[in-house]
This record gives sequence, structure tokens and C-alpha cells, in this order.
Amino acid sequence: MTEPLTSIDPVDVQDIVRRALREDVASGDVTTQATVSADRRARGVIVAKSACVLAGIHIAVQAFRELDDGVSAEVYRIDGDWCDPGDSVAELRGSARAMLTAERTALNLLQRLSGIATLTRRFVDAAAGRITILDTRKTTPTLRVVEKYAVRAGGGTNHRAALDDGILIKDNHIRLAGGVVEAVRRMRASGATLPIEIEAQSLAQVGEAIEAGADIVLLDNLTLEETHEAVRRIAGRAKIEISGGVTLARIPELAATGADFVSVGALTHSAPAADLSLEIEASP
Repeated sequence: MTEPLTSIDPVDVQDIVRRALREDVASGDVTTQATVSADRRARGVIVAKSACVLAGIHIAVQAFRELDDGVSAEVYRIDGDWCDPGDSVAELRGSARAMLTAERTALNLLQRLSGIATLTRRFVDAAAGRITILDTRKTTPTLRVVEKYAVRAGGGTNHRAALDDGILIKDNHIRLAGGVVEAVRRMRASGATLPIEIEAQSLAQVGEAIEAGADIVLLDNLTLEETHEAVRRIAGRAKIEISGGVTLARIPELAATGADFVSVGALTHSAPAADLSLEIEASP
């Protein structure tokens, strides 16, 4: 469950940026084409308007380069950096038309990802190293790779990237399989070699998960008292993840339970966008 902050595959970045530009530009930027001459050059500065952790600056730059491969970029802040209001993040020089047309796509991606990184940093700071902050698969469809990258930029840790990336036997699997023990038996019979994580919605299911030999037990929506008791009963025989009803305010008390991980869907499904803007002026 540990993945360092690394760059994203350039092919993935290009694919996401091209789809976003097609959505926004469609058959052409009629306003810019009519009001700005094709040979006009411009200088643009991306500026932070709110305090944030930056994420996705190279993705934003790619949006401009898709429309003008000659765009130059001087980056002042890298992903993972804290930005204060008024900080210049990057300076761009190139075609004025390309800069105006790509502006919204570039900023939408940069603001979204920086918002995720900023919220993640708040959770990580609240954890103070006592529990690992995980993300979930509650991501925007088709944007998971960049949203999980933003979590890493904020100091969080990625959980499963996709359904083939880890075993998590949840409540519906348990019901359909006929119980925790049977679900694990079938999982092992399949020949899978990944660690087996089981979702437990009660202390009884915690016991069943340990009996079945789970590698990780996910405590789903247990009370704080039940969580402490579950940690006591598991007694180091499995890793422990907490999920459900997790808020920033609760992180210190959850970290004090002795659990290993806490998963936070809000990192990617509810993070408010950071405020960044592009200030453009004509240049020679």
C-alpha cells in the first residue's frame, strides 16, 4: 500500500489532456480566433489565489503544449510544494491563441488536483505519522491515475489502483459467497497470491476474518469503542484499516486506536478545488 510520489506515464497525461481539450474546444475557440491574431505572442503566469499544495503543474503545461508545441515553461513550484496566495507557480511564453484556448482545461486540471493534494496534506498532518492515510477507488471516472497522483503529492498513500490491484472481500461478496470463511476459502482456492483484506462490519465478523486467516481487516463503520476492542482482539495477527465516517476532526482519535491505516474517500470525491489563475499579457 506504499507508493512514492512519482511522475505519471506521459501517455496517460497526454490522453487525459487531449480528451479534456476536445470536450472544451470542440470545433474551435470562436472568441479567440476572432479577437486575437494568429501571430500574437503572449506571456502567462499561473498564480495561486488560495493556500494550497500544488499538484499537476506538468499536466497543466501539457495542455498548452498540445495546442502549441513551442510553448516554453519556467516552473517555480513543483508538485508537493506548499503555495501561499500570490505565489507565482509557473511562467509560460508562446502563442497567445493557444494560451487562451487551453487556459480553462489547464486550470481545471490543476485546480482539481491541487485541491486533492491540499486536503490530503491536512489529513496527513492530523495523523502526525501515527496512522497511514489511504485513498480509495472513489475517484472521477477516467481521472483516477491523476487523482491518485495528487494524493501522493499531498503525502497520502494509494490503496488499490484498480480491481486487479488487490483483494478486498466486502459485505456484498460475503453475502453472496455465504459468509466470511467461505469467501476466503474460495479466494484461496482461486490461486490468488495477493494479501487478502476482509471488510468487517461487526466484532463478530472481525473474529471470523481472523479465523479465516485474513492479512488485513477493514473495520467498516465500527464505533470508536468497537475499534479499540477489535484492535485488542486482532492483537497483531493482521494489519488493520479503518473506514467509514472518517472526518479530519476524527483523525487524532483514530490514530490513537493502534490501527495501521485509515481510508478516506473524501480525498478524491469531496476535495474542494484550489484557486489558481492564469494572468496573460502580450509579449514580443
